[in-house]
Formats: sequence, structure tokens, C-alpha cells
Amino acid sequence: MGWKKWVGLLVIVALAVGGYRVASIVSGLLLPSSNEAIEAVRVLAAAQNEAGFYRPERRPLKPQAANPLNNVYFGDLHIHTSVSSDAYLFGNRFDMDAAYRIAKGGHEVLRTGERIELARPLDFAALTDHAEGFGRRMACAQDDISASGREECIGRDEASLFTFLAMRERAQQRPMIRSLTLFNDDPKRERDFAAATWQQVQDAAARHYEPGVFTTFAAYEYSPPLPDRGKHHRNVVFRSLQVPKYAVSAFDAVSELDLWRDLEANCLGDCEFLTIPHNLNKTWGLAFSGETIDGVAYTEDDWLLRNRNEPIVEMIQIKGNSECSTGYGAGDEECSFEQFFPPCADGEETSCIHPTAMARDGLQIGLALEDELGVNPLEIGFIGSTDTHNSNPGDVEEWDYRGSTTFTGSPAKRRMDPDNMTGIRITNPGGLAAVWAPENTRDALFDAMMRKEVYATSGTRIKLRAFAGFELPEDIATTGDLAAAYAFGVPMGARLAASVGSLSLFVWAVQDPDSAPLAKLQVIKGWIENGQRQERVYDIACGRSLIDPATGRCLDNGATVNLSDCSWDSAAGSPELRTRWTDPDYASEEDAFYYVRVVQNPTCRWTTFDSLRLGRAPPSDSPATVTEMAWGSPIWIKTKAGQGR
Repeated sequence: MGWKKWVGLLVIVALAVGGYRVASIVSGLLLPSSNEAIEAVRVLAAAQNEAGFYRPERRPLKPQAANPLNNVYFGDLHIHTSVSSDAYLFGNRFDMDAAYRIAKGGHEVLRTGERIELARPLDFAALTDHAEGFGRRMACAQDDISASGREECIGRDEASLFTFLAMRERAQQRPMIRSLTLFNDDPKRERDFAAATWQQVQDAAARHYEPGVFTTFAAYEYSPPLPDRGKHHRNVVFRSLQVPKYAVSAFDAVSELDLWRDLEANCLGDCEFLTIPHNLNKTWGLAFSGETIDGVAYTEDDWLLRNRNEPIVEMIQIKGNSECSTGYGAGDEECSFEQFFPPCADGEETSCIHPTAMARDGLQIGLALEDELGVNPLEIGFIGSTDTHNSNPGDVEEWDYRGSTTFTGSPAKRRMDPDNMTGIRITNPGGLAAVWAPENTRDALFDAMMRKEVYATSGTRIKLRAFAGFELPEDIATTGDLAAAYAFGVPMGARLAASVGSLSLFVWAVQDPDSAPLAKLQVIKGWIENGQRQERVYDIACGRSLIDPATGRCLDNGATVNLSDCSWDSAAGSPELRTRWTDPDYASEEDAFYYVRVVQNPTCRWTTFDSLRLGRAPPSDSPATVTEMAWGSPIWIKTKAGQGR
């Protein structure tokens, strides 16, 4: 019987063995257990060479004036503070205010002794602590909790709840229930404490919102567990501070369908929300399988429910890239970028990539569903974020990566320790969400996310625009006429009615001024032909090199990286790439999607920066360099038969 049907172990089992589990977790994760041990960690941080490599100067971010043709705003929509029990367990003591201060250009020092800071502030942020832990710390501090609740709360801040959730993860208990009743006389009290934490989230967002300068969102994470540390989690983001009284958690909603139904029932009046799934690569195929976490198949109404509420997905974060896998028809080499898992072998269910897991899989499945349902419920846009558990939003620079979970990933000697059971060297600093909106306000950014005029980056602030149309001006790549691009085409995230004639894309990418030049622009096209999914990758512009006529790919531009100080070659590649590309294989009778990918010249990966800090050679089990990327949200070409409803 597969894991989706496996139930039976009781929650009490987790608590009974909790002491042993806590000891083994703490030992395996290298968590310090005393003030002396913490001081020893700080000594390691103080010994690091933080001046042994290039890093850009820190500078403030200048607010952008409102622009009817849209500005790009960079932010992070997946951030954990000390409110999240796992972040607290790993050593994070920074609250919500500290996280917002860091996002706006401040700095903090981790308990490990490493400083965390951004080279440039963010434009927006959403704190997404696990709703399942809301209120627990306050509830456990009360004098009148039950005897069983007192036992559960002992050591809760350090490890008990983490252990409890980990064991329930193995048990796959459904539906999830709140552990043990903390208040025998009034079970509602624990829920009220959870509501109080949710109110604190809203209050922090209110304190730090500066329209036109820095935008905050009321948000949280819905986190039902899967076996083997799998994720079928979603961040819930609200347009405004008009929100439900309670944050719907996995204690309340068995599956994502229950989450959406509960939110729709209780998000009333001026309340609006969207959900963002993340770690598609760790869903063990559930991301786009059309089944709930319990293996129940979606109905047509369920797909429509998803279509209403989930316009975008988080495609890259610290736990890997979820664009595509080389094992399922996506053969381009960029699919291997920051990958966590191999494709599943026969009989494998976890710790591998299923053919219904990655973002490109979802796009293909959406095309097939439209033929069946008359609507494509998987017209999804792309964003990146971090999933940091250090309260440091958008801290994605490779040179400033301090891990994401305090003591399990900091300082550098511990990050690079081969005995660290978290396997941190296969993680990455995470990505950013880039949003094209007329101004930096909640309404403008939320509207842009709903219409999917957004894109993902792997951390650098590449600027990327893409439009598709049948009448885009021939000289648009030269003029850069954005008014014409909107007038004669549609931007990323939109749909375009199929037409006879030539389909063209106008693509414009600009280098992050704090990082390396651009190597190439690519278009990824997907369609279904004779019932089979088809994909093709086109190189459409090359940074100071040419397209090889034999392969259709950009020739190597010769870019190099100096591994002794992590300086890069600024002479290779281009600071800007603009092109008008016409699809040579366009067929007006076929539904298709197109999205743009930008590949940057190589720079040092964070593992190389850490090696320089420690005075050692880069590790052999990690790449020494990384080619940062940006991925534009798709544009869908719809035939008359596939215009949706």
C-alpha cells in the first residue's frame, strides 16, 4: 500500500518517544546545547576571513515613481521568523520586526556570530510563519493548562513540537488534530491563542507598510506533512489586512481543497487571498497530480477551485529548483540547475522527482486538462523566494549565504562540515519574486500577482520583460517601445488568442548591476501533439557570442571566474539583451505555452565563498560556480477551441 493510504500510528506514540527523538535530532543537527557551546560556535565565526573576496557595497534602495507601464519590484514571499517552531528550535530568536528591518536594509547578528544583511533592501515582503504553531508559545506559558498539556509543553520551545510534528509526519495521521488538549475546561482557548499570534502578524505588517517605499502583506504558511520530509505546503497571502479571524492551518484543513474552501467561506467582504505552493520538487508528485494529499482525485469543481485561488507557484528556493527534470522529456542542460533529487526509479515514491512534480510538468498537464475541462486550471506564473528560517528576507547573495536555519547552517565551518546531517551543501541561498506593477502598494502588487505579470530569479536582480503578439513592431527590439508592446501584444502571465500569421516574442533582459553579465536568452515552448507532450528550447539571443547554426545554441562566450577572489569576467557576456524572436514552428491550430529564461555568466557559488572564508579549496561535491537565472511567467497561446470559459 502506498504512503498516501497509510494511516494508523497515534499521536501519543510521538510524545512517548519524544525524549529519544529530541536527543537524536539535536545530536544529528549539531545543535549546541549550552552557552559554552554557543560561544565556541561564535569563536568559529570570528575566525572567518570576511575580506577575502569581492562583494558589492551596501546601498539604500531608491523608491520608484509610479509608472503606468510598470516598474519591477523585488521581494520575498516566503520568510520564517522565531514564531515558527522549527526556526526557533534551530536557534532563531529574531521576531517579525527584526525580519522587516532586515528587509528594509538593516542588519542583525545570528546567535552563531555571523552578520546577516542585504546589499540592497527589498521592495516588499511577506512573513509566512507556520500557522500550525501559532499560539503555542503563549498557550504553554499559561498556569492553568492540563497535566497532559504541561507534559507536552515541557521543552516545547526547543524540540518537543518539532519532534511531535516529525513523528506525525511518519504516521500520516489524517485528519490532523491539535495534539493534546492544553485546556481541559475550554478547548477553544488554544485556538484563541493561535488567533492572537495571527493578529500579531497583521500588526507587524501594519507597522512596517510604507506605500510607495516598502510593502508588507499579511501572510502565513499552511504546512501539512508528507513522509521523508516531503512538502505539500502553501503560503497564503492576503491583499489587505481585511483577513479571517483565524489562519487556516493543517489542523483545520486536511487537504488543499479544504484550505481553499475554508478561506473562501471566511475571507469575506473586502478580504482577498491567493495561495502559492512551494517545493514542487519535494511533493513526491502531488504538485500537479490531480490528487489530494490523501489520494482523492480532483473533480472538475476542484480544479476550478484551484484555478480561482492559485495563480502563481514558487519555482525556486533554498531547497532547490522546481522548473524541470531531465528525466521527463525536458532535456535541456539548464534543468539540472540547483537540483535536489533524481527522477524516480520504478517503485520509488519519495525523495525523487515524479513526472507530475515540476513547474513545466504542470504547464503541460494544464494544456491537457483544457482539452478535457474547457479551462486550463494550471495557468501558473513563476516567482522565487527564500524559505529562510533566519528572519532575513531576500538575503540571496551567494557571498552572504549564512545557511537558512541558524545553528544547523552557520557559521561557515559548520555549513561545510561533511558530518552535518542536513546536507546543506546541496541547498542554495534561494530566489526572489519579481513583480511588474505600476506602483509599490499592496493593491498594485497583489493585482500583478493575480494576473501573473511576475517572474522568478535565482537570487540576482536581473530585469526581465517578455511580450507575445502577432503584430509586434518589427523594430521593437531597437526602440524598446513598451507602450507598443502592451498595445500590440500581451505580457508574461497572459493568454493570447491564436491567429494565422507569425507569432513573435519581444524579450528584454538587463543585468543585475551587482552581478555578472548575461550569457543568453532562451524561449521554452510546450505543446501537445497526438496526445504526447512536446517541448523545445530555443536560444534567441547570445551575450557577445553567436548562435551555432548546427545546434541552434549560443556558442561559449569564454566567461571566466577567478576562484581566488570570486571576481568575474566583465568583458564576456552582455549587460543587456533585447530581441524580437519569431517562432519558426508556430502552428495556429495548437495550444501552446512559451516562457523566457535568462542565463547569466558564471559567478562563484556560495560554497566557494565559504571556502575562501576558511582558507581551503572549494569542495569536490559541489559546483565551484553558478550560472544565475531568471524565469519569466508563461504566455499561453489559445486556439478558438481552447479559449477557456
